Amino acid sequence: MATPAISGSPAPTPGTDISSRGPQSPSDPSPEPKQLPELIRVKRDGGRLSEGDIKSFVRAVVDGSAQGAQIGAMLMAIRLRGMDLEETVALTQALANSGQQLEWPEAWHQQLVDKHSTGGVGDKVSLALAPALAACGCKVPMISGRGLGHTGGTLDKLESIPGYTVIQSPEQMQGLLEKVGCCIVGQSKKLVPADGILYAARDVTATVDSLPLITASILSKKVVESLSALVIDVKFGGAAVFPRQTEARELARTLVSSCAHEAVWPLHRGALGGSGLSAGEVSSCGPISPSELSSLLPVCLSVHIHSAALCHMASARTWLPLCQFLLRCPTQ
Repeated sequence: MATPAISGSPAPTPGTDISSRGPQSPSDPSPEPKQLPELIRVKRDGGRLSEGDIKSFVRAVVDGSAQGAQIGAMLMAIRLRGMDLEETVALTQALANSGQQLEWPEAWHQQLVDKHSTGGVGDKVSLALAPALAACGCKVPMISGRGLGHTGGTLDKLESIPGYTVIQSPEQMQGLLEKVGCCIVGQSKKLVPADGILYAARDVTATVDSLPLITASILSKKVVESLSALVIDVKFGGAAVFPRQTEARELARTLVSSCAHEAVWPLHRGALGGSGLSAGEVSSCGPISPSELSSLLPVCLSVHIHSAALCHMASARTWLPLCQFLLRCPTQ
């Protein structure tokens, strides 16, 4: 006589292993990555993008599978709906990982410093600060940007100098740091290529002033540089990206650096505006009022030199966890 099955349990079938309990079906396969239209829809409707979603979007941007219209739609969705802290950090990481990580000789680790400005008409501090820091013994591997909206870009000013090339390979950057101590370059196929694509798209899609997009763009470039100290110059006023101080303070609270220096940007910095004139003004370093270019340089110099002696964040791997922590802390 066959043994009856225990009540509440299915009868065993020949060849079935009954030594273990629980479901016998294979584990569910990993969900397939969302398609770009679905990712755009999620953010458009105010949803949250996972780290995997953001990586998929950035990967599509770099490999060319994302159409220009899709990139613009996602940027606008982010601009209108925003991103939380985890999304912003994930976007920063994805942009930084889209290209090559810069590596430097160990002897340089306490000397690697940089400064980044959120931009404004006539902003030319970087052009004078980088060589000044190099003269003080620092190494400045500055990855900069072009103008966004009505603001002027550091790279645009440099390209007004005949023969200046803003695209340099990592090997060329190291050679420049060895010879002169500083270099100012732009995004390229090897250096944060995803940021270069999104940066240009923001300029033509009215998404320049998105806080998470600004934050991820700035920090991804700085993470790649493997710095020991960073000053971020957050500007506001009629000639800056943000006209009001409240907006600049909100941005400052989301940015990670050794020191955040907030400067009023009512009109334009220095005596001259425009790419060629700004570059000429820096090269001449003529008399300018204490409230303009000359007032920022000593501040940035002193902060960098002090930070380079004290800061030990040489590895980019420590940057993003630190970023995640510091983004929670309000700027004093």
